[in-house]
Amino acid sequence: MKTKLIILAIALISLSCKEQTEVNTGDAEVAVAKDLAQVVQADYATYGAVITDQNLMAVSSVKEQYKNLKSGDSVTVKFKAPIEAVCKSMGCWMRLDIGGEEVYVKFKDYAFFVPTDSDGEAIVEGKAFVEETSVDEQKHLAEDGGLSAEEIAAITEPKREFKLMATGVLMEK
Repeated sequence: MKTKLIILAIALISLSCKEQTEVNTGDAEVAVAKDLAQVVQADYATYGAVITDQNLMAVSSVKEQYKNLKSGDSVTVKFKAPIEAVCKSMGCWMRLDIGGEEVYVKFKDYAFFVPTDSDGEAIVEGKAFVEETSVDEQKHLAEDGGLSAEEIAAITEPKREFKLMATGVLMEK
C-alpha cells in the first residue's frame, strides 16, 4: 500500500511540474496583440482589427494594383491616404484619395464604423477590388455623403469604382 502511495505521489509531483513549465502560446499571442494595440493606440484611434502603421504600400503602387484588377479579383493592401468623404449618417463608409482616383471603403461585416466627422488621413488594410456601382446606389451614397439635390440628379450612369473591404483602420488622434 505504501509503495502505491509513493508511486502516486511521484506521478502527481512530476505532472504538476510539467504543467508549470509548459508555455501557453495562445496567452503569449494575446499579450503581444495587447502590447501592439497599446503602442498603436498611443498615436492613432483604432477601428476594427488592430493594425500597425508599418509596411505601408505607396499610393502609386496601390493605384497600379487597382488598375490591374479585373471584376472578381481582389488583393490585400495596406496604405495611408487622405479622407475625401465619410458617411454623414453612420460612418459606415468613407472615400480615400489615391492620387486623383477615389477608393470607396466599407468595413468588414459592418463590425465597426468611423466617426462621421472624420478628416485628415487614414491608414486602411483590407481586400481591394473593383466593382460597377449602379446609378441607384451612387445616388444613395451621394445622399449619405451630404451632396446637394443637383449633384445627386447629375448621376445618370453606372460607374466602375475602386473599392476596399477594410478589416482595420487607423486615424491620427
